[in-house]
Amino acid sequence: MRCPGCSGMENKVIDSRLNKEGDVIRRRRECLSCSDRFTTYEKLERSLPLLIKKDGRREEFDREKIISGVRKACQKRPVSTKDIEDLVDRVEQYLQELGEKEIHAVKVGEKVIQEIYNLDDVAYVRFASVYRSFKDVNEFMVELKEVLKSKDSPNPPDQWQ
Repeated sequence: MRCPGCSGMENKVIDSRLNKEGDVIRRRRECLSCSDRFTTYEKLERSLPLLIKKDGRREEFDREKIISGVRKACQKRPVSTKDIEDLVDRVEQYLQELGEKEIHAVKVGEKVIQEIYNLDDVAYVRFASVYRSFKDVNEFMVELKEVLKSKDSPNPPDQWQ
């Protein structure tokens, strides 16, 4: 690890701690050249499947794309950045548990929609209206009625089952 002060490569770890979730290690380091102290974070790099797009192209999973889309859907809603990051963490965990090397992007999109549904009604409708590309107001109203009807029950709409 290169020292941010002098760019020296020799340093020693003086303290290590796990975060609450146990998936990140925080390390305090001291440069052996200039004695500057700095912090590094170690996180497990997950191997996620390639996404197969509608046109057949393969693309790497991009966490930031999902965060961006969910953040847009949640604008001016009482949804925290942590809630959004937790949602994306659940999507990533789902993909890892599938154990596939490739997965259709539609399956990822449906998982995101399901997670948003459990997060915020308005954000769900916003995200679904873009993701599902409603052709007219009637399709939109059908989806909205389904949301209103299903909010009375603990299960999401049938199309996710």
